[in-house]
Amino acid sequence: MSQNKPIVCLGILVADVVGRPLRTLPEAGRLVLVDEMGLYTGGCAANAGTALARLGLPVEVIGKVGADPFGDFVLNAMKERGIGTRGIKRDQQIGTSATMVMVDPDGERRFVHYIGANARLQLEDIDFSLIEGASILHVAGALVMPGIDGQPTAELMRRAKSMGVTTFLDTVWDDTGRWMQLLEPCLPYVDYFVPSLAEAQALTGLDDPHDVARALLDRGVGVVGLKMAAEGCLVMTRAGETLHVPAFEVEVVDATGAGDAFAAGFIAGVWQGWTLEQTARLANAVGALCVTGVGAAGAVRSLEETLAFMESARVKAG
Repeated sequence: MSQNKPIVCLGILVADVVGRPLRTLPEAGRLVLVDEMGLYTGGCAANAGTALARLGLPVEVIGKVGADPFGDFVLNAMKERGIGTRGIKRDQQIGTSATMVMVDPDGERRFVHYIGANARLQLEDIDFSLIEGASILHVAGALVMPGIDGQPTAELMRRAKSMGVTTFLDTVWDDTGRWMQLLEPCLPYVDYFVPSLAEAQALTGLDDPHDVARALLDRGVGVVGLKMAAEGCLVMTRAGETLHVPAFEVEVVDATGAGDAFAAGFIAGVWQGWTLEQTARLANAVGALCVTGVGAAGAVRSLEETLAFMESARVKAG
């Protein structure tokens, strides 16, 4: 794979207001205190793009924000991180997507979300010249982008593959319950699918991770990388390779963005031409480092620092 070509992350862009730790939910009309609160970038495309940039890889982001202060914040943050923003459109009629993220003392999260401009990203908004010049296209946040979910995403990925671009796909929990109805047309054009186990179980209607992965491969996916949190990841390929790679032991501060960081690590391994096992270990490491800091990009570090972490960190016992 050409390392002169950037990675394109296409998907949801969000402004996250994160408060932690939330020790109890307030009753109506009451207030509770947290120790810290901040404004962070969020959304799968911003999260994965930020993690890739921190790893030192060239990244472009495609998405949509509003013409509002949250949109200014997201755009400025992307630029400050060295991420290309030519593919980000601004919508004059609707606000930037935003989330209130409440982090429990154990790092688990609760979300209040406004979908905003992400709902209005459409196929005609996408600059295909950016994709044509890319090595990898990562569609980040499928199932919560109603303007392109389903057949438009399938067409997007078909066109990307026809341009010789490697395709990645990640999902968000589908509260509408349409799951396979929306994703099935896309799967034959997906080289690497990296959902969480819970999302993949809901998608397939199956429970056992191996059965889940096989069902996705049967629908045309090239490689499935199931994110299994403390259990690490399960990777299966159409060629018959199966790997279970254990997670690294870390102290969880905030799990926001961990799945997107995992995806970024997987993309980075593929971009560099690493073996599947090396790639899966890197993905676990990037996800693990993410949860040790606050916000969707957490404490993701440079590739050199991440490799040093992988050398010294303990893995969880199987």
